[in-house]
Amino acid sequence: MILGGFLFLIGAVLNGIAFNVAMLYIGRVFLGVGVGFASQSVPLYLSEMAPCMYRGRLNVLFQLMITIGILIANLVNYGSDKIKAGWGWRLSLALAAVPALIVVLGASFLPDTPNYLIDSNKHKEAKAVLKRIRGTDDIDEEYNDISLASEASKLVNDPWKKILERKYRPHIIMAALLPCLQQLTGINVVMFYAPVLFKTLGFGNEASLASAVITGGVNVAATFVSVALVDRKGRRFLLIEGALQMFIFQVIVGSLIWAKFGTSGVAVVSQPYAIGVVFCICCFVAGFAWSWVLWLG
Repeated sequence: MILGGFLFLIGAVLNGIAFNVAMLYIGRVFLGVGVGFASQSVPLYLSEMAPCMYRGRLNVLFQLMITIGILIANLVNYGSDKIKAGWGWRLSLALAAVPALIVVLGASFLPDTPNYLIDSNKHKEAKAVLKRIRGTDDIDEEYNDISLASEASKLVNDPWKKILERKYRPHIIMAALLPCLQQLTGINVVMFYAPVLFKTLGFGNEASLASAVITGGVNVAATFVSVALVDRKGRRFLLIEGALQMFIFQVIVGSLIWAKFGTSGVAVVSQPYAIGVVFCICCFVAGFAWSWVLWLG
């Protein structure tokens, strides 16, 4: 987490002070690597620290914080666009250093997980951490469960070879395909390039940024649905429902845009028509927000 936050901080600074396109590219590389570290380490940390009965909800909170961050970024872009001096884009990019700095400083005070400490034969420290995060001295049962799981994992010879055995192939395929298909849904294109998409639909610059704020707000609101339902309905139900919803509205959005723009990319779109497309995009985003919780432990 600390390394990821530090790399992201470097990327934000480079983008904020960039005086050529190369610096922007390099900054984006640092941002991407930093996000990669954080997106893998934080869910794992939460899973190992959370009580088993709350693990699902606490991991969905990770997704919730991501959606809130996207919404804040949209609001920052909306505000920085109003700066007429020509440096608003620098402010927009440089402000990414704020959450990165919070991660670096905050993670420095976090304890290691009991699982990691037990795997490292630091049993005394593991018990101390369990007592601290559970708020009770009655941690023997949980400590023993973690210890048994750790001992069992150490008995496995050549784990990387074993995981490739035939009986584990369905698990490997599922673990690889779900994140891949998540990206192929196009959600990142919609969220990252929403202002460009809305401009194409005929919105002005300010209106396109405002529409991006709306989709960001829908993203946050829909994630609260996931927080409420993930442990009650289960991950599978949310994933199936969300995938169907995304498919339906993605087809509708594509059809509406194709009907107006065709292959020319140029058309006059009425306001009601454009609002209808935005509504369908919001439904697509909502389907993603309450279903694709792939990092849940």
